[in-house]
Amino acid sequence: MSLLTTEEYKAIAAGLSIPTQAFIDGHFRPAIAGKTFDTVNPATGDVLAKVAACGPEDVDLAVAKARDAFEDGRWSRLHPKDRKETLIRLAKLVKRNARELAVLESLDSGKTIYDCEQVDIPETINCLTWHAELIDKIYDQVAPASDNHIAMVVREPVGVVGLVLPWNFPLLMLAWKIGPALAAGCSVIVKPAEETPLTTLRMAELAMEAGIPAGVFNVVPGTGPEVGEPIGRHMDIDAVSFTGSTETGRRFLRYAAESNLKEVTLEMGGKNPAVVLDDAENLDRVAAHIVNGAFWNMGENCSASSRLIVQKGVKEELLKRIVAHAREWPMGDPMDPVNRVGALVSKAHFDKVCSYLEKGPKVILGGKASKGFVEPTILDVPRDAKQAREEIFGPVLSVLTVDSFDEAIALANDTEYGLAASIFTANIKRALRGARALRAGTVTVNSFGEGDISTPFGGFKQSGFGGRDNGIHAHDQYTQVKTIWVDLADDTDEAVG
Repeated sequence: MSLLTTEEYKAIAAGLSIPTQAFIDGHFRPAIAGKTFDTVNPATGDVLAKVAACGPEDVDLAVAKARDAFEDGRWSRLHPKDRKETLIRLAKLVKRNARELAVLESLDSGKTIYDCEQVDIPETINCLTWHAELIDKIYDQVAPASDNHIAMVVREPVGVVGLVLPWNFPLLMLAWKIGPALAAGCSVIVKPAEETPLTTLRMAELAMEAGIPAGVFNVVPGTGPEVGEPIGRHMDIDAVSFTGSTETGRRFLRYAAESNLKEVTLEMGGKNPAVVLDDAENLDRVAAHIVNGAFWNMGENCSASSRLIVQKGVKEELLKRIVAHAREWPMGDPMDPVNRVGALVSKAHFDKVCSYLEKGPKVILGGKASKGFVEPTILDVPRDAKQAREEIFGPVLSVLTVDSFDEAIALANDTEYGLAASIFTANIKRALRGARALRAGTVTVNSFGEGDISTPFGGFKQSGFGGRDNGIHAHDQYTQVKTIWVDLADDTDEAVG
């Protein structure tokens, strides 16, 4: 999709009809208690809308309607072909409304319109289409039983699912979850992040237009204590899929343990290493990948390359090239398509990121922040510095120096996280040895990335738990495996033991 001018995007923004109410049982409705909260444009501080601030009673209502929909089979027992066609209609509606959704996403999150137009919306459409097309292509199994038996292994939808979203990729993470959940036949209760509820509410409207039945797709905006915790503790929710911080992920495990032992899948934080060895080829290309990995989406990305672990022999030359590429990422008004770095999502998050820019580490580039914007920053840090160990979730790259391959791998693994990692080398054996040794759910060689929709995404250690997003593996979160054992013996066969 070709980009527009800043003035054209602002004209679209001025004409938006912004959804503000909860979406339950096929209808928009205010919170039962009548409360609202402000959702704010991080780039300007302006209030975009007052959104329904739901509570436990709204969660109860949404779960009851989702349960009714699941049990009567209006979606869960619909023919796979019909579910596929409905989800494809939804993907087409997203494509038809892509520009409006991109502008709404940028306004609500501070993300650049460039990223919303070029990455988030196209990937959202691709995700929904991919899972829709998969619905009638996943086969169940027949186990090798005796001649007198048939043993069938079948998948069934898990039931009513709570989907708890992060604020860094509101629409794309929604697609990552509803794609496989709805494909499986589940009913869903979606809790968007309090900072970024608007595109999720708009997606509910499009889902209704696409023909997803009432009660199947519900959106309950609100805070973590008022909506997130009631979802985690609800006795009639069968599973929860959560993307967000490790601290909050721990809570969902406790909520499940203290309620109905619902299934929980967690995709959480990361402190992801990019290891550059002294035989890496084309340092200019390496630098471009490092900059993209560190500063894309303002570093508000759980798989961001926030640690550069570089072998001493190439450090100086590589840093020169990284600085040159980083200067090609202008920061400013997210509605200006020239800009690659927008505003951080909230004042609270801005203050957190700024705390890592205090005096101490050597600043190679950047280090300045003002009114919600933090410029791309490169720091040369010691290994025990908080910038080298803690997840900053901002446009800050920490540089660490090593002497050898073994030291680089050991340092890369010296973290409580294990979401993603990269290794850059011209030696295929070192590349594969490193990829095998790095303790991360996704390892890229000579590039930064997360794979694509066909590859599972999730983490080791404190970066993930219970399953994967993307790929066929994502459907495992939303299905139960059942064995059906059929005895074929007739009355003349001898009775078995």
